[in-house]
Amino acid sequence: MDLSYYHGPLSKQDCETLLLKEGVDGNFLIRDSESMPGVLCLCVSFKNFVYTYRIFREKNGDYRIQTAESAPKQIFPDLKELIATYEKPGQGLVVHLLNPIKRTSFCPRWRRSRQQNSNIYVNSDSDYVDVLP
Repeated sequence: MDLSYYHGPLSKQDCETLLLKEGVDGNFLIRDSESMPGVLCLCVSFKNFVYTYRIFREKNGDYRIQTAESAPKQIFPDLKELIATYEKPGQGLVVHLLNPIKRTSFCPRWRRSRQQNSNIYVNSDSDYVDVLP
């Protein structure tokens, strides 16, 4: 399955730069959520703004996307089918998906950042940690 539109731990700011660079409505990509571990974000450009929809993984492995409240709840067996559905107009997104922004490769900077942050809570005496936005 081709998931070249999945960018992994791409920051919100870098995501917006990629999606808005061409100024085209319907550019999209999937990235890891910065605020919710284990959740993916479907990001799509429309009218020079990036809209983000959370994609949740169900216990059975299916995917569920958080769209407009009026849109019917849909479950997908994989990301490829989810994307194919939202490439069609009128499915609950601000605009249908038109142009996948494909990654060329994972940026080594991301790996380094995750590696540097992996020990951030080691030896902490607190039960609580500050979570940055």
